[in-house]
Amino acid sequence: MANLNLYSQLKNMAAFVHTAETGSFTAAAVRMGVSKSATGKSVAKLEERLGVRLLHRTTRSVSLTEEGQIYYQSCLSVLDELHQTESLLSARRHTVSGTLRISLPVSYGRLYVMPVLTQLTKLHPELKLIVSFTDRRVDLIEENTDIAVRLGYPQDSTTLVARRLGTQHAVICASPDYLARRGIPQTAEALAEHDCLGFISRGQILPWPVMNKDGTVNRLTIRPKHIISNGEALRDAAADGMGIAYLTTWLAARDIEQGRLQVLPVATPEDDAPAPVFAIWPRSRDLSPRIRVVVDALLAAHNPDPEVTV
Repeated sequence: MANLNLYSQLKNMAAFVHTAETGSFTAAAVRMGVSKSATGKSVAKLEERLGVRLLHRTTRSVSLTEEGQIYYQSCLSVLDELHQTESLLSARRHTVSGTLRISLPVSYGRLYVMPVLTQLTKLHPELKLIVSFTDRRVDLIEENTDIAVRLGYPQDSTTLVARRLGTQHAVICASPDYLARRGIPQTAEALAEHDCLGFISRGQILPWPVMNKDGTVNRLTIRPKHIISNGEALRDAAADGMGIAYLTTWLAARDIEQGRLQVLPVATPEDDAPAPVFAIWPRSRDLSPRIRVVVDALLAAHNPDPEVTV
């Protein structure tokens, strides 16, 4: 009977945590693979046993009460310890297996992460991957994703773990053919007279960080002649003479080495902190062997940003 009561309490706690994190009984039920009514009953039983209301309920959503916030933090600690213990026991089997859901940025993921994942599946044949490509910031907990690679700093969250894989730099470049036709801009101001290729992300054209003559950094708002939403397509457009582009060196280095792209003398901020590359995953899955083997492989395979010359 004691074991049955303990199981029931853990099930109710899990339902409460999922509901608190998703803000919805329906979303919590989908995540747990049970019915909405079962999730609601589990939380109600928990509130009845504790004698306090843990959630504010409306027709559209639920939110934590003050007592609910306190209990939520305690539940996280209990469930995290349970997950860690189970992961440690799984790790002792020396077998990396099961399904891993991974979210990757489109170009960086295809060029630099997928080759690593391909090799991992050969080393660990029982590992199954579900890989999605998007430049959108995926909510790992809400969208039931195990691990993601992010370009730039991850959003601060007490529910996530982040591991820095490396950094990325960028240069302003164009094809020799374009520069022969239109001339080489020597300053940031001169870019206004040229065909600039804009990169659009989440509905916004990204600015170009450049150095002013006085040494200050200016996030230049360009007036692009063409707008492209894919990094590899943007690189290819610049290499084919469509205009000038602001590209990360991991994307453009090969074309620069082969002479298809030429770095312009317009200064990018060398003293500005380079953008980092992170792997992030939910804290509750911190010791998962599947996640650990992916992170370790990405760290081992990471290549520093290629050096390019003007």
